[in-house]
Amino acid sequence: MDLPATESLRCFVAAAERLNFRAAAQVVALTPAALSQRIRMLEEQLGAVLFKRTTRSVQLTPAGLALLPRARGCLAEAAACLQAVRGEGAPVELTLGTRFELGMSWIVPLLPTLKAALPQVTLHLFFGSGHEVIERLRAGLIDCAVTSAEVTDVRLAGARLHEERYAFVAAPRLLQRQPLAQPEDAAGHVLLDIDVGLPLFRYFSAAEGAPALPQFAGYRWLGLGAAVKALVLAGEGVAVLPAYMIEAELRLRRLRRVFPGVTPRPDFFRLVHRADDPRAAIYDALAGLLGQAPIR
Repeated sequence: MDLPATESLRCFVAAAERLNFRAAAQVVALTPAALSQRIRMLEEQLGAVLFKRTTRSVQLTPAGLALLPRARGCLAEAAACLQAVRGEGAPVELTLGTRFELGMSWIVPLLPTLKAALPQVTLHLFFGSGHEVIERLRAGLIDCAVTSAEVTDVRLAGARLHEERYAFVAAPRLLQRQPLAQPEDAAGHVLLDIDVGLPLFRYFSAAEGAPALPQFAGYRWLGLGAAVKALVLAGEGVAVLPAYMIEAELRLRRLRRVFPGVTPRPDFFRLVHRADDPRAAIYDALAGLLGQAPIR
């Protein structure tokens, strides 16, 4: 590609990542009017509208969403060519998506270690639900994700990092007041989970030997594992939670396992990225580092 086309792609990526032309113009050191002109030139070259703009918002069109991962890859390759000629390591900026709890307890403390091991990589973070993170990855709005959500999309590739184990738990005082030892006891309890799809409880219900529990007395969707944990500790319900999140509470007997003879189905944390992303070697290196660091 010639230099003007490459610069137009750089303007497009800056605007697509921020959905704010004024902020994007500052990043690429242009005036908003000059950035808008670059975007118009690119749209004319491609024969497609890339942004839907109103006085209140900027959104990517389907064509813009399709272009974004390709544009990032093109710019990365152009930078790599230039750095190779200069004999330098090419700087890379990646946005990694993850759940809030895992990001704060595990990935954020690891950032200095990751930077020391991969000095050419600047890692940005995006926090969201498992579903939201994967949807952003598919759309090209983030570059990679750490998730335990099952990914069957052939457009995505990834590597296993750590096994994730789960436990069905409740506060001891709740179980003293209202036992949950037989399937029929479920009718006296509220089940807490992330959302209506019961993504956490499914690890128990799908486990080998798990009893078929009848309808619970009630259900509450709390959006975050941390919120589920807080209400379980408060005796407001029962829930399946990641073992790393409640290890201390189980050890201190602030929580107790429900149906301890049943081992919930495990899963894996994975580092996932788009299969057509040309930076696979960087993701492999990042996955190796994350796989060496224990989950906490």
